[in-house]
Amino acid sequence: MAAANTHHLHSVSKIGIIGAGISGIAAAKQLSGHSPVVFEATDSIGGVWKHCSYNSTKLQTPRCDFEFSDYPWVERDNSSFPSHVEVLEYLHGYATHFDLLKYVKFESKVVEIRYVGGIDDHQTTTQFPMNSISGEYGNLLNGHPVWEVAVQMSNNPNMIQWYAFEFIVVCIGKYGDIPRMPSFPRNKGQEVFQGKVLHSLDYSKLDQRAARELLKGKKVAVIGYKKSAIDVAVECAEANQGPDGQACTMVIRTLHWTVPSYWIWGLPFFLFFSTRSSQFLHERPNQSLFRALFCLLSSPMRMVISKFIESYLEWKLPLVKYGLKPDHPFLEDYASCQMAILPENFFAEADKGKILFKRSSKWWFWSGGIEFEDNTKLQADVVILATGYEGKQKLQSILPEPFRSLMVDSTGTMPLYRGTIHPLIPNMAFVGFIESVSNLHTAELRCKWLGRLVDNKFKLPTVQKMLEQIGRETEVMKKTTRFYKRHCISTFSINHSDDICEEMGWKSWRKSNWLSEAFSPYNSRDYEEED
Repeated sequence: MAAANTHHLHSVSKIGIIGAGISGIAAAKQLSGHSPVVFEATDSIGGVWKHCSYNSTKLQTPRCDFEFSDYPWVERDNSSFPSHVEVLEYLHGYATHFDLLKYVKFESKVVEIRYVGGIDDHQTTTQFPMNSISGEYGNLLNGHPVWEVAVQMSNNPNMIQWYAFEFIVVCIGKYGDIPRMPSFPRNKGQEVFQGKVLHSLDYSKLDQRAARELLKGKKVAVIGYKKSAIDVAVECAEANQGPDGQACTMVIRTLHWTVPSYWIWGLPFFLFFSTRSSQFLHERPNQSLFRALFCLLSSPMRMVISKFIESYLEWKLPLVKYGLKPDHPFLEDYASCQMAILPENFFAEADKGKILFKRSSKWWFWSGGIEFEDNTKLQADVVILATGYEGKQKLQSILPEPFRSLMVDSTGTMPLYRGTIHPLIPNMAFVGFIESVSNLHTAELRCKWLGRLVDNKFKLPTVQKMLEQIGRETEVMKKTTRFYKRHCISTFSINHSDDICEEMGWKSWRKSNWLSEAFSPYNSRDYEEED
């Protein structure tokens, strides 16, 4: 679409930011000294909290673990899980307090990005920018445009405006926009189904009344067993109370561990994984020979902790009764950021027969509903696909070659140094594409790192060294969980943050007081700038 329009530059700026979710707002705050231009495709900040949330959606971490280091919640209740409405109010308060909205261009969708850095009349825009894999990455702000961005305005979709930037921060995240749709054999797709099919992304756009009307009195099948699927199933059960209500059936391919609260056998959850002492048990990149030996010897302890948590969940939840106990250890779900906090009434609705469960690795449509590989059939009026999103495809759709092909490496993950810089893509950063226990903490700290990098407060290693570091982190994730492609650093997130802070000249006061703070939870306030 963008290529068909006349190419006239609208403006030239130092820094462009794509997306105004949590990561985009954090980036705008840390780069505000350069007056960044923030492109937001919708009419609001908040990202998935605004556009991919349901009426029942709540934060998956306690309130105190989801706040910016310089903007605490008004009420910091350690045990409460704010609703998506409260999270949005918090983000708006943060953006207003630091006057960040002035940088945001709303209803401005980025549809294309072109590389123009370091080219002349005899070169093409697809020339690979790195002369040597062992070379330096170079300065991020060098006085001339490196990228041009095509922006489509919602109020005039036929017009494309082009902007030029020295540096771009991509903050569009992995969720929302492009739904992951299952594929089916010939004549077994949704075209043969006589009911209604929609993705959870479409469901999230319904208001409370429309959602209730869609579900009430209907036989609903929800495909999936992660947080979105669980929330939709609960809303379906709540809409079908009474003798005339229909049951909702969750169709599950892969089971994951679910948690009723952040307390395990009377102990706060953070003690098991989110303190320096607990993370010391887990493998981390760049560890010494002594630490490697210690991790090898502590392998039984890691399994004991995982079994300890599993025993509580089996006692607290009717997992065996409903055939919902995963085959893999709890540690693997934690290490891949797939641990879901259950709504309080989830199993209560299952006990009333309002939520049913069907395990199946393969299924397809028939005219009256869904058919499974065991030749059984499920009647359905509505099928909701809580099957996730194509985050990498969303990113690749706007990047030019050869960079598009570089976004996913041979391991199936995005090769990002410090979870932010792709060593082979110049003058571009990516925030919000790695996951941790607290994605807000992760995004904010990396934006602080990025701000100092842009200001030349420190230098990046060579491209080769960055690629080697990425490889070491990937190997750790692969050893910890089979779901490593989600790019989650939860088991070594504190070490990851320490490395980032040391690289930009900061220190961790908790690290310097390790013995006294060994059992304190990680917090984004744990780091301070060196004098």
